[in-house]
Formats: sequence, C-alpha cells, structure tokens
Amino acid sequence: MGVDMGELRGTHVPVLLERCLELLAPALDRPGAVHVDFTLGLGGHAEAVLERHPAVVLIGLDRDQEALAHSRHRLQRFAGRIHLVHAVYDELPEVLSDLGRPVFHSGLFDLGVSSLQLDEADRGFAYAKDAPLDMRMDQSRGITAEEVVNGYEPGELVRILRVYGEEKFAQRIVSAIVRERAKARIVSSARLADLVRDAIPAAARRTGGNPAKRTFQALRIEVNAELTALESAVPSALDLLAPKGRLVVMSYQSLEDRIVKRALAERARSTGPIDLPVELPGTGPSLRLLTRGSEPPTAAEVAENPRAASVKLRAAERIEERDQGRGAARERPRMSVHGGRGRRRPGEHQEGEGH
Repeated sequence: MGVDMGELRGTHVPVLLERCLELLAPALDRPGAVHVDFTLGLGGHAEAVLERHPAVVLIGLDRDQEALAHSRHRLQRFAGRIHLVHAVYDELPEVLSDLGRPVFHSGLFDLGVSSLQLDEADRGFAYAKDAPLDMRMDQSRGITAEEVVNGYEPGELVRILRVYGEEKFAQRIVSAIVRERAKARIVSSARLADLVRDAIPAAARRTGGNPAKRTFQALRIEVNAELTALESAVPSALDLLAPKGRLVVMSYQSLEDRIVKRALAERARSTGPIDLPVELPGTGPSLRLLTRGSEPPTAAEVAENPRAASVKLRAAERIEERDQGRGAARERPRMSVHGGRGRRRPGEHQEGEGH
C-alpha cells in the first residue's frame, strides 16, 4: 500500500540539507553543470538543488521503484532538466554513457534506508512495526530477508550479524533463530525482533536503543548487497567527476563511513616516492578533502530531524589536472597538511591513529 505524497513531503526532512547545498554550490555555479543524486529517495535534496541552481541538470538514481515514482511527482515542474533512472549507485558509468554525459560536476550520496522505506510498514525494514520480512530496496528482484533468515547456514548468519551489524551477541541470536525456524518459518519482522530481544542478555538490553537494530541493519545490508555496491560506486564516481567537481557522502554507520573514508583518502595523497623533494608528474593528489575527518550533525539538526543523529558527512573536490603536478615536477609540501596535499613523513602522527 502506497504512502500519500503530500503526507511524505510534509514529514520528510532532508538530512543536513543546508550543509550539503553549501558544499555542492561551488561545483554547480558553472554553465552546463550536471548534478548526480545517487540515492534519490523522496527527492528532498534534489528539489533543493534544482531550486537553487536554475540551469543545473539532475540525474537521479534509485533502486526503489516506489521512491522514483514519488520523486517524479515531486520534481515534475523541473521535467525539462531531470533524468530519473532506476539503477543502483554503482551503475553510474552506464547511466552517464546512456545519457551521453562524459562527466558530472557534483554528486550526493545519502546512504542507508530512506524515509519512504522506513515509514512504509509493509516493507519490513523497521523493527518497531510488524511486516513481512522483505527488506529489498528494489522489490522487483533479489533475495528477501525472510529467505536469508530461514535459509542461510548458521555460520553464515553469524558472520553477517558480526560483520554487517557489528553484533557481539551474534552467536546467541543465531542459535535462537535456528531453534525457532526448526519449529516454524520466521516470516514477520515483529517475530524476528522478539527473538533477538529475548536472545540478548537483559543487562545489554538496557542501553543502546532497540536490541534488534544491529540484526536488522545486517540483514538489510546482506539483502541489498549495499557494501559491495558502495565499494565500487565511490571510486567509479570519482573517476567520472569533472575537475573542480565536488562529491558529498553521508553515511549512517561505521562500515559505510570506513569505505568512503578509504576511497577519498587514497586520492587525497601523493602516490610518488616519499623521500623526493618534488612531486613527480602525475603522482600528486587528485582530490582535496573539504571536511576535517567526518562531520557530525549539529544539535539543532538532530533536534529538527532525529534521523540525522548518526550521520557522518564527508566531502571532496576533484583537483584540476594542472594542479596535480602533471607536465612539470612541483615542490612537495614540507609536511602533510589537511586537505591531502603531500604525504605523511615517517613518524608523523595522523589524525585517528593512536599515539
């Protein structure tokens, strides 16, 4: 059963909207700018970009057909400059090729579950609502959470909960699932949430929110192959980002953020020998980091939009080729500075590492 579009527009607050617009704006203030929304969802971020930048062309991707239908309705007044495509975000190269666009100038990833998926009870994403165990973002294809829970070997289920959910009670939870599914197939989100809660020690249930949160996250990631897609999507997006183009990524859990951090960091440092006084042609960084580490939401943002509480934002700008040391060697910075220029010297402390 569908959700009323007017109701969704009234309740859906795009996460970190103003900060995203601020970071993307310099890349969009140019003729012929193309903005890619990799996770279109209900179209809140996309609508704001189109309103603020009247000449920008939007390419919006989403694997969820229902989300695309809502966004098409929401963005219909911009019909002359939007392309909404049913695709996963790692399919950008094919999408751009089909549209005859060699590059794009700004891009936004808003990862995790969309408001539509959380708010529609029959999708099975929310542990607080009873629904069939589905969890597919694209309901036209793929394996369901019900098939994972009832069909996977116990050892594989433990691995998924530990790796994707970072669940320390994975073994206990899976033992409970295996016992239950031997009696009757587990088909509802409420039944699974109850099983998880009962399997976790009482002391551990008192903190950290709903005890089923990590299990549901792990199943969702497995069903939608989210991390596999993200690992290829970010590098391929950076390959197609125009010089002075900008990419903003919002993650909601540490596994996503780690992938994004690694992909950006690899291109924000030199690849040349560390002991040379100059940067060799073609070895300089190709990205400039725009955020210091990952940016958390402000208290005001969380008060306005509780779903922003766990967000981590990272952003980067593609460096123009002439600034990368191509064609002529350039002096290497004396020390590593924020923004990725230069490489860390031996013994130098890097943010996030232990002393």
